[in-house]
Amino acid sequence: MPAISAGIVLFRRRAGRVDVFLVHPGGPFWASKDEAGWSIPKGLADAGEEHEAAARREFAEEVGAVPGGALLPLGSFRQSGGKTIVAFALEGEFDPAALQSNTTEIVWPPRSGRTLTIPEIDRAGWFDLETAAHKLHLGQRPILAALRGRLGGND
Repeated sequence: MPAISAGIVLFRRRAGRVDVFLVHPGGPFWASKDEAGWSIPKGLADAGEEHEAAARREFAEEVGAVPGGALLPLGSFRQSGGKTIVAFALEGEFDPAALQSNTTEIVWPPRSGRTLTIPEIDRAGWFDLETAAHKLHLGQRPILAALRGRLGGND
């Protein structure tokens, strides 16, 4: 069965536009990647776990906290690698300086047998929808279109 990730697109309305909160993966592979290198906070849902609960848990693990409020379903988005992201939108605020990501271990350099402990997320930021469309991984860009549709095209 293909992997299911659940994630939250945190958004805010400022000065007549919509901004979204994106995160950048940690570690040496992603260190110099900016365009198409960012993501919504997301992660794998456990077997039998409700997608909303998984999205909130993963946001908290990657960012440090999750704002309260109702999640707005945006849909399911199949990625090129076969994984599906179930995305939700949430209007709220988060200070990127308050980022507290969990850590993970990777083998680095690849096939070296050496492990390296890295933060899952090394930075975060707010971006207007146009900028976010360039920053996001290609497979996640349709999530922004779904957010625009959900908000009635007001950006």
